[in-house]
Amino acid sequence: QLLESGGGKVQAGDSLRLSCVATGGSFWSSAMGWFRQVPGLEREFVAAVSGADGSKYYSDDAKGRFTISRDNGQDTLYLQMDNLKPEDTALYYCAGRTSSYTNQYAQYYDYWGRGTQVTVSA
Repeated sequence: QLLESGGGKVQAGDSLRLSCVATGGSFWSSAMGWFRQVPGLEREFVAAVSGADGSKYYSDDAKGRFTISRDNGQDTLYLQMDNLKPEDTALYYCAGRTSSYTNQYAQYYDYWGRGTQVTVSA
């Protein structure tokens, strides 16, 4: 089970840190990712971190502004989001794979949280 928190309403240029607590699985070896979705559009890859070697991957939009990290001792995934823009407004989902290897496509993730809303005003 995955439970996200940390979303909220902020202004452009502000920062937020999303958290995702995992229970009931082998978090330490699982590839984990963050996705986001706007109503009417497909779920979009944001960032992922490997369960094998900790390698991190970002969408072009997230590079340089967002940082994904994991605390295997606390079974928690984070997404630090800086310099937020109005176009970052979305429902942000935490996702996990049974595999240790990351993937940017939502269909390859096995576990999903319910999401946390991020709203950025201009």
